[in-house]
Amino acid sequence: MSYRNIAIIAHVDHGKTTLVDTLLKQSGTFNEHEDAGTCIMDSNDQEKERWITIYAKNTAVNYKGEKINIVDTPGHADFGSEVERVLRMVDSVVLVVDAYEGPMPQTKFVLKKALELGIKPLVVINKIDKPTARPNEVIDMLFDLFVQLGATDEQLDFPIVFAIAKQWIAIRNLWDEKVDISPLFEAIIEHVELAKNDTEVPFKMQIANLGYDNFMGRLGIGRVYEWKVKTGQAVTVIGNDWARRNAKIGKVFTTLGLQRVSVDSAEAWDIVTISWIADIYVGETISTDANTESMPPITIDEPTLKMEFLVNDSPFAGKEWKLVTSRNIRDRLAKELEMNVGLKVDLEGSDGNVFMVSGRWELHLSVLIETMRREWFELQVGCPHVIFKEEDGKKLEPMEAVIVIVPESNAWTIIEKLGKRKGIMKDMKTENGITSMEFEVPTRWLLWFRSGFIIDTKGEWIMYSSFSHYEEYKGTIEKRDVGSMISGCPGTTMAYSLWKLEERGPILVDPAVNIYEGMIIGEHLKGWDLTVNPTKNKQLTNIRASGTDEAIRLTPIRKMTLEDALDYIKDDEYVEVTPINIRLRKKWLTENDRKKYSRG
Repeated sequence: MSYRNIAIIAHVDHGKTTLVDTLLKQSGTFNEHEDAGTCIMDSNDQEKERWITIYAKNTAVNYKGEKINIVDTPGHADFGSEVERVLRMVDSVVLVVDAYEGPMPQTKFVLKKALELGIKPLVVINKIDKPTARPNEVIDMLFDLFVQLGATDEQLDFPIVFAIAKQWIAIRNLWDEKVDISPLFEAIIEHVELAKNDTEVPFKMQIANLGYDNFMGRLGIGRVYEWKVKTGQAVTVIGNDWARRNAKIGKVFTTLGLQRVSVDSAEAWDIVTISWIADIYVGETISTDANTESMPPITIDEPTLKMEFLVNDSPFAGKEWKLVTSRNIRDRLAKELEMNVGLKVDLEGSDGNVFMVSGRWELHLSVLIETMRREWFELQVGCPHVIFKEEDGKKLEPMEAVIVIVPESNAWTIIEKLGKRKGIMKDMKTENGITSMEFEVPTRWLLWFRSGFIIDTKGEWIMYSSFSHYEEYKGTIEKRDVGSMISGCPGTTMAYSLWKLEERGPILVDPAVNIYEGMIIGEHLKGWDLTVNPTKNKQLTNIRASGTDEAIRLTPIRKMTLEDALDYIKDDEYVEVTPINIRLRKKWLTENDRKKYSRG
């Protein structure tokens, strides 16, 4: 059998996973009676809830005697490490671009990685049925982007397919009849290089991704580059430190649709999953030749954000679940390192109870925290901080490429807000009352912008960002211009107290909620922290005068998600995360301790 290996890459929400759905369904992979649903490849619970792809996953279809291995990749910059490593498994990429939005920040990131590897992309202009679609302009924008990223002449001559993935339609020219998705299949067969198998050389493959099975343990996923892999084969593994060790391959699996198929052997250029090598890791080379050369290492960009993970030491610790000890947290983070290669963790901790975790961006880290929460862990996390670099005696900080799309009436508000945050505008376009702006903004200044951004635009906004490069340090910044309203005593919140405290700022907790001293229950609009008593109830007597009672009407509170909480807290605050609740608190719970440490 002949093989074609492709990865579907794009910016978030440009239709990658929907396109994979279409390829799977129209290839006949599913039987007629099977209801596969939508976003088939997004199998993780958080992927389904957030409507995004978090983990790269591979599938395969058979088309006219050809096996096409397809890797669906994440569109968020936070999970860029997933994209970086799977590009080594494929011969080409299908770059999906929205017919109106055109190239976005993550489009540039993934395309740059593909071009650096010498891959020639196949471009799909998706969503051409949009009323605002402008496919010809988007092609011009893509050509400019290819040139900007240093594409070769061969890469600049990229084939183009137009698509409406939701309707299972692809066409080679805009005037062609819209029938089915087969023009995309034909373009893949025509333009993706047919892999060749040299049967005279020993077996060789490189691990590009990891999996896990409750019965088989860690699984290695990669592409067979030479000859074939067999069940029970004795092999040499060349580690990323160039050390060699002996191992034995257990089972070998290939993929068809959503099924993992056990096989006795798999030929070169197929993408396979192998078991029984418990310590296998991304980038390692496997071969039957003990003297073979290691394949080029898979490089992963460094994290740009770090955050403290701590043992929960609040007064409510251990009351909502039992996985609370430093050993529980350390073991879970160590397990995460086995699979999440874009993550870095200091497992020793500063005092045994604090672990510094580094990742790509807030979403990358919040997905890990939410996963732990759903696994019944209880912990605290600190304020996110960017990771600085030192070069030639200069302090450098990460910069973000940001695209903001808002109604024209809100454009100047965004320009003012990002201007104060050292944002430099690179481009601005207005069309049909919608303004699209491109900025370059320091990462740490953008961290604290999102919650206010929603209020400034009344929710009518779209913002995309991805890491761009490092620049010289831009100076200090105050995270937020409001203070925290802090409970000065433990107890239960009373509606009467909260009603009175609303004069000082928005309240973040409901009435009749158990609280502790040092817990943040609201915002103080004057800008400094304020210690209050939210547990005091109205004094009642048996004497009533007509018309003197005040009606208590509380403003509905802003329910904070985990991302909102991480975005909100300052350096002296923590987010307490349990399987049941998300709370905000001060590092030092008593007012005396806060005063003492502020002086120190």
